[in-house]
Amino acid sequence: MSTILEKIASIEAEMARTQKNKATSGHLGLLKAKLAKLRRELITPKGGGGGGEQGFEVAKTGDARIGFVGVFLYYIDILFNYSYILFYVSSYIFKFVGFPSVGKSTLLSTLAGVYSEVAEYEFTTLTTVPGCIKYKGAKIQLLDLPGIIEGAKDGKGRGRQVIAVARTCSLIFIVLDVLKPLGHKRLIEHELEGFGLRLNKQPPNITFKKKDKGGINLQTMCPQTELDFDTVKMILSEYKISNADITLRYDATSDDLIDVIEGNRVYVPCIYLLNKIDQISIEELDVIYKIPHCVPISAHHKWNFDDLLEKMWDYLQLVRIYTKPKGQLPDYNAPVVLNTEKRTVEDFCNKLHRSIAKEFKYALVWGSSVKHQPQKVGKDHLLCDEDVVQIVKKV
Repeated sequence: MSTILEKIASIEAEMARTQKNKATSGHLGLLKAKLAKLRRELITPKGGGGGGEQGFEVAKTGDARIGFVGVFLYYIDILFNYSYILFYVSSYIFKFVGFPSVGKSTLLSTLAGVYSEVAEYEFTTLTTVPGCIKYKGAKIQLLDLPGIIEGAKDGKGRGRQVIAVARTCSLIFIVLDVLKPLGHKRLIEHELEGFGLRLNKQPPNITFKKKDKGGINLQTMCPQTELDFDTVKMILSEYKISNADITLRYDATSDDLIDVIEGNRVYVPCIYLLNKIDQISIEELDVIYKIPHCVPISAHHKWNFDDLLEKMWDYLQLVRIYTKPKGQLPDYNAPVVLNTEKRTVEDFCNKLHRSIAKEFKYALVWGSSVKHQPQKVGKDHLLCDEDVVQIVKKV
């Protein structure tokens, strides 16, 4: 492990020394590819995983798995303690990330009514503290987890586990103290992005396909400022790829190409929670509201929680589908919660029970997804938020 860390530090130092220009773009691309491969080795588990440690295990609820550890830090000279809160909504996971004493435990206690030790000093949370809330019919589980420092820079402890959990999240909340510099925000982003998480970004519009022969075929749909044939070939050589078809549909960077080659990046929405707004002026609050993806709150005074929860719901892009048994009124108290990417009638059936899809004949749908009320639809029909569905089975 120390060998990998030394190589990472050496490459980062060389990248810092290298001037960025057209002449060095190929060399920098190669260094970035080497760095990506080393970081993958760092977070990829080798062999079977062991059991959880005392104080971190949490009973699984629903059909999603929640990890429970602190963040992995590989910096030698700069060490920060991060604490985490994980959110689980139906089958969707959220995560709170932040520095100690930014108000995460207070926020958990206020939202879920669960006691998490709160004090005016740092590093309070030492064990996992679970909580649960309900919003728009979705069940939300919260876990306040401690950060780690000891041995983090040496790859010890729980680094791999925390990254595995973060990569399964549907949304990340980064909690920051509004009085502290936003440099903390950049540091946390750097840590998460260093392990394959891409916050508030879309996957690169790059087509990459390996082939058995024919060499490197590069097509560009627009002028490129960083990637040319030689740079692309140099990056691919690091991955021992000598035959591939690549299409760049926008002005891409070497980082974008590496992300596509690695193929294991996770693109997840993120909301920054700027806590303790009761300690700033109205003028400062107006400025904060203009920062993208931010929600100013006061966990202590319960200020702006409605805005926080509503933005959370918007970023999740969840849809609520109500069931309607034949001859009965719709059940508006227990919606079936789906993701917008998986919201067909078949997805709805599978969420209820997989056997329903096998017996499916057609569905009657009321709501904004259909033109007629009701309308007969098949399994592939896309549902919208607050649609009402009645399943008709085969006789």
